[in-house]
Amino acid sequence: MNITAADVNKLRQMTGAGMMDCKKALTESNGDFEAAIDILRKKGQKVSANRADRAAAEGVVFVDINESATEGFVVALNCETDFVAKNSDFIAIGKQILSKAKAHKPTTAEALVKIDLDGRTIEEHLSDMMGKIGERIFVSSYAYLQGEKVVSYLHSNSKLGVLVCLKGANGSETELAGKDVAMQIAAMKPIALDKDGVDSATIAREIEIGKDQARAEGKPEAMLEKIAEGKLNRFYKDNTLLNQDFVKDNKMSVRQYLDSVKKGLTVSAFTRIDVSN
Repeated sequence: MNITAADVNKLRQMTGAGMMDCKKALTESNGDFEAAIDILRKKGQKVSANRADRAAAEGVVFVDINESATEGFVVALNCETDFVAKNSDFIAIGKQILSKAKAHKPTTAEALVKIDLDGRTIEEHLSDMMGKIGERIFVSSYAYLQGEKVVSYLHSNSKLGVLVCLKGANGSETELAGKDVAMQIAAMKPIALDKDGVDSATIAREIEIGKDQARAEGKPEAMLEKIAEGKLNRFYKDNTLLNQDFVKDNKMSVRQYLDSVKKGLTVSAFTRIDVSN
């Protein structure tokens, strides 16, 4: 069958794929546009599989909250190069994905990419884009938080986003406090909200590290457990949000800072998403 330039251009307009890719797909499908679209989509899936071992640590983080500030959404859309991350089509689909997240409120990234977007799943749209651009593109992280008051923060390079759920929050001063804490999270990367949020495996590892350090310093075996517990408390102070020194005033902890803004104000949950994670 003769594949005309008009046919190729039509398929290109339908899919956004390159001219040569469209021509090859139409030739392979004997001019059947639906079959040609499937061929192009399969090419996108193949790109994803073949490039699974490629670094994809570039991209954009998209963050939003609902009108009542009781729900927050953050999506990290990754790619391989900063050039693609700045592409208008890449940014546009990221915004569409965030909009779908707000509308459907999925709880996982896996559920998010299965949501319908203009008759096809988000996953299929990303596959098409991979075929067009030739880079691995995927939703690397997604979070949905719900709380009394949700505050968001997006770093200036749009590669890092934070959501913070405040408890005991009312009044304009708590909004600023939430922003301060969100920036603290962005900078200091806490692994948990408080001591009880640290998993048992991490605690056991820190205890063993503390004992080994004390042993190397020549401390008596009978004292190792107590010394390790002291080091573990320091670990909590450095790595759990409410116990960290407040960056803007290290004479107080984040817990103390929040309480100074409004008695009883605290954080109930948070998430930090970075495209390089």
